[in-house]
Amino acid sequence: MTNYTNLLKEYDLKVTPQRVAIVEELYKNGHMNIDDLYKKLLSKFPSVSLATIYKNINAMIEKVFLSEVKIPNSKSVYELVKTEHAHLVCSSCGSIEDISLDATSLLNEVSTLSSFKIDSTNIVLSGICPKCSK
Repeated sequence: MTNYTNLLKEYDLKVTPQRVAIVEELYKNGHMNIDDLYKKLLSKFPSVSLATIYKNINAMIEKVFLSEVKIPNSKSVYELVKTEHAHLVCSSCGSIEDISLDATSLLNEVSTLSSFKIDSTNIVLSGICPKCSK
């Protein structure tokens, strides 16, 4: 089992019961939006506010502990920071899956077409997942 307290400390984040619970939920579920996180935490902390969830999420993003995944036509979801990867999003059920992609050739193509300096990528591919295609 992962020690969420030590994980938060490694990123120089103050350890609070709410932060531990956020990390635990993201570890279990992979990707979650603010509303789903709020519902989960409300069952554990009946007095927690949505503002508290936002403040904690933003603090964790600033420390590069969490990352925000912007999904077109949907609410952003959050995940624990991992190695560079892309996301597959089912346009039917909304499930999100991580996929390792080597974006080198894409970045090389961009550099030949533009002088724009890329410092990060966020690739989201939409389609129908295997469950929904049955």
